[in-house]
Amino acid sequence: MRSNHPLNFALLALLIVAFPANAQIDRITGKSFATRSEVLARHGIVCTSVPAATQVGVDILKRGGSAVDAAIAANATLGLMEPVSNGIGGDLFAIVYGAKENKLYGINGSGRSPLGLSYDQMKAELTKLNRETIPPIGMLPISVPGTVDAWAELHKKFGKLKLSDDLAPVIRYAEEGFPVTELIAYYWAFGPRLYKGLPGAFLETYTLDGKGRTPAKGDIFKNPDLAKTLRLIGEKGRDAFYKGEIADKIDAFMRANGGFLRKADFENHTSTWVEPVSVNYRGYDVFELPPNGQGIAALQILNILEGFDLRALGRNSPETLHTMVEAKKIAWADRAKFYADPDFAKIPLAGLLSKKYAAERRKLIDPNRAAKQVQAGNPALNQGDTIYLCTADDEGNMVSLIQSNYRGMGSGIVVPGLGFMFQDRGELFSMDPAHPNVYAPGKRPFHTIIPGFVMKDGKPWEAFGVMGGGMQPQGHVQVLTNQIDFGLNVQEAGDASRWQHEGDNEPTGEKMSASGGYVEVESGIPYETVRELRKKGHDVRFDVGGYGGYQAIKMEMHNGQRVYVGASESRKDGMAAGY
Repeated sequence: MRSNHPLNFALLALLIVAFPANAQIDRITGKSFATRSEVLARHGIVCTSVPAATQVGVDILKRGGSAVDAAIAANATLGLMEPVSNGIGGDLFAIVYGAKENKLYGINGSGRSPLGLSYDQMKAELTKLNRETIPPIGMLPISVPGTVDAWAELHKKFGKLKLSDDLAPVIRYAEEGFPVTELIAYYWAFGPRLYKGLPGAFLETYTLDGKGRTPAKGDIFKNPDLAKTLRLIGEKGRDAFYKGEIADKIDAFMRANGGFLRKADFENHTSTWVEPVSVNYRGYDVFELPPNGQGIAALQILNILEGFDLRALGRNSPETLHTMVEAKKIAWADRAKFYADPDFAKIPLAGLLSKKYAAERRKLIDPNRAAKQVQAGNPALNQGDTIYLCTADDEGNMVSLIQSNYRGMGSGIVVPGLGFMFQDRGELFSMDPAHPNVYAPGKRPFHTIIPGFVMKDGKPWEAFGVMGGGMQPQGHVQVLTNQIDFGLNVQEAGDASRWQHEGDNEPTGEKMSASGGYVEVESGIPYETVRELRKKGHDVRFDVGGYGGYQAIKMEMHNGQRVYVGASESRKDGMAAGY
């Protein structure tokens, strides 16, 4: 029976205020709140941050495409529809599960710095700008875009359709136009202010009037130049980008406008197939890619946390969050010192990931006080803004893929007629000559983007990722502990309120602030926890953004049948869909 009693409305209002969309309500129901249900599918599934890109990926699967075909199609669509985060001017990393071989494959599709720009030249250019570090915009942070070559390598090994078939849907969207979503429009609006005065075709490519008006919610955006570029790649393959007319246009533009990339840089570019590395966390084998990315930071944190009974401490308790933040600081000290391009530096990978080393580092955690400074350890040397998407197909293959232009839309440099912006990943080089991540020509910079994958008892358990700079390893740890330690389902694990520690040591040379950095938390973290963390010495702040974007596909068995379970980020426009 319906009641209009004022106390009922008062109670409803109280619940809405007390438990916002991302709040946890365990104390009332014993179950964490989720913004939506998990998505279940038998034959294939795609999870991305833009619904239309998800639909493109599912359509490719229905046409007989593999999980890799769907991933390429969805990724290309995201580059068009979410240019504030990614595009073919950026880099790509992926972990692929091959069902036939029951094996994981890793690909490092990151590009390298210009061969013709020496350290001394870079130093001289920075001096002209009165800077000591590489800037986030302009020509200096640009490295070779690796995405297209990574697509080609993935497609050659795992594709079932033609590459032109994978790219056909996004080409049509680029030519006919698509409505821009509210969230993407919000970030897009920063572009004209950030990139004002830079050479190239930013305004012509990414504004509606060629002068500075960016798309608002619902405005139709077209990118015919990108359509031409993608059609050329689809017809002629990766060589059109790295050896043909696209590389020629880039070379000519760079020479005319003070840039440093040359056609030779593109001709020399190759992706690298790598072995994913793992640690076992409470019976689950968690896989990441080795440096130059930061994925092993998540593994180091999990190794440290394995020595604590997080379930007994309680999810979102001050003890649990304190322990997790302190473990992050310890891993970050190693991240700042050791992570770099392995072609230029010896990385003590086995030592960093060993259980013995984790046990030693675990002793640094004081249960009562937040650390103000953490030094890197001494592991034994081994002797021997971003998009994330995941896909799975009817044969059991799965893809965990992440791709980015790094900071915002990228460097601000758009070559006329090509329809995409170059990344600014080179900003993450250090200029300290003694640092493993120091700038050098032909070198891959430190990378933040990391795909994740979990195996259980030798079988695939979950493809997952959390995008967003330094949030990524922290996010990987949070979504995994939410599932493994606290029993949340795959959607709840992503919806659960997050925290992020910032102001820490960085591979670019920045040092942790004297206060020990600060912890940002979402509103669903209980204030009792915030108060207790502050008592332990943490600088805790509330922030509504910057906690990354999550997608995941879990494989389950029901009545002897495989079922894919998909989840997507509620903080973005994300959608999981299958068939």
